[in-house]
Amino acid sequence: MLTLQRKGPERVAFVNHATKTIAIKVVYYGPGLSGKTTNLRYIYSRLDENSRGELVCLETDTERTLFFDLLPVKAGLIKDYKVHFQLLTVPGQVFYEASRRSVLKGADGIIFVADSQAPLLDANLESFEEMRRYLYDYGIDLNLTPIVFQYNKRDLSNLIPVETFNNLLNPRGLPHIEAIAINGVGVLDSLKLMAKMVVPIIREKVFGEKRKEEPPVELVKEEKKEKPSPKPEEKKPKPKEYVPLRVTKIKLKSSKDVEEELERLAKEFASLKDE
Repeated sequence: MLTLQRKGPERVAFVNHATKTIAIKVVYYGPGLSGKTTNLRYIYSRLDENSRGELVCLETDTERTLFFDLLPVKAGLIKDYKVHFQLLTVPGQVFYEASRRSVLKGADGIIFVADSQAPLLDANLESFEEMRRYLYDYGIDLNLTPIVFQYNKRDLSNLIPVETFNNLLNPRGLPHIEAIAINGVGVLDSLKLMAKMVVPIIREKVFGEKRKEEPPVELVKEEKKEKPSPKPEEKKPKPKEYVPLRVTKIKLKSSKDVEEELERLAKEFASLKDE
């Protein structure tokens, strides 16, 4: 039987006791073009296909929601339950407001992807305030929500100092990562930090265990992309052509349909058994 453990601020993951699986929902939030989708695409590309699900795009006539399910993650096991992480993001542009609100519903953790370019400081602050407001509307206390701050695009010039970000966005001193998501720098570290924050909460809420320090999280079957140096006499192979990621698109009529489809997908993935 599927147990839906989401009641206001006490929501904690989707738990299926019959199949002994737990689905943890992590939302990547932030202003438009800050690198949220880049994070998901990098994670998708680095994992063996047996360790991840498909990239799914839920679309209405005016909005687009990117849904991505990451299959088994060594968190390690919670008791003898298999852990599935569901990673979601939405475009940050202002006209996608309804989708952002829907995707935040029932989030177990949030990775806030901030754009480090100095002219975009206000956009970061506005996005964070919007997120806080949406969580409040759902009866969720931001201070009780696991959040990892990812300060992205640190390879560019004219950057917002990390100290400024922490003073304005992160006065509580929550985990933060300096990232260059387009090159994968800080991407997996952000997800591992999130897992380390949210797993103890699930242990406590679902199984009644007292919180304790979690060991580092290891993503299963991560593809290694080390490129050995060719021997002097060998010709360098031609670079492989870029193959676009396969994305499954689901057409829906309204933002309400998007919200219902996200709920359905969450239940479906929580019901999966390891094959």
